[in-house]
Amino acid sequence: MNLHRVIRADRAVVGGRERSAAIGISDGRIVVVGERDAPLDATHEIVVPEGRVVLPGLVDTHVHVNEPGRTEWEGFATATQAAAAGGVTTIVDMPLNSVPPTTTVDALEQKRDTAWGQTFVDVGFWGGAVPGNLPDIAKLHDAGVFGFKCFLIDSGVEEFPPLDAQQFAAAMAETARLGALLIVHAEDADVIAGAPPAEGTAYGTFLRSRPPEAEQHAIARVIAAACETGGRAHVLHLSSAGALGQLQ
Repeated sequence: MNLHRVIRADRAVVGGRERSAAIGISDGRIVVVGERDAPLDATHEIVVPEGRVVLPGLVDTHVHVNEPGRTEWEGFATATQAAAAGGVTTIVDMPLNSVPPTTTVDALEQKRDTAWGQTFVDVGFWGGAVPGNLPDIAKLHDAGVFGFKCFLIDSGVEEFPPLDAQQFAAAMAETARLGALLIVHAEDADVIAGAPPAEGTAYGTFLRSRPPEAEQHAIARVIAAACETGGRAHVLHLSSAGALGQLQ
């Protein structure tokens, strides 16, 4: 077997348990995992120092790469190099903050074309569910997105608007039909609108502008839609302990 590299470690996590191992790599892929002193010939051999543990690469499913369109915030080259440096070997890019957002197959292809040749780890993509793109959801699903993200409140970028109650119910029904996952930024816009505005820099002022009821009401809506459609949903950014009882 022609190996480019073999990594020998007294401690490695393999198949969910810790053991000693020799890990053979060819063309950037792990092709064999054997015993610590297995007779594997390679161009380069790395012996992991005592006390260090070799772990499988991590997967970060919530990354805002922002490219194309807002590369001054982040780009595929910098995002994936940073991921690799931290032991993350796969990222899944969020559909908003890039321009265009990943709400159509054409936008997904633009993002893939932009990423090509400048990534240092594996990259996947979320699709977006926004007003007006219900017919695109199945097409994006067929094109390989990992699921769909939506907001129930202003996302902070104008090109990725939130879903109202009727639009959200329709999106959940469609993702349920496809067997896809819908991930939801769940805050109730009406509750937020009735709260004091976030003025100044005091943290307490910001907290009063985002009352726990905003999350609790929105999460109740997500749960009701999931129960009605049989769809799968994941609530993002949970910060209210009062919502935990609903999610158990």
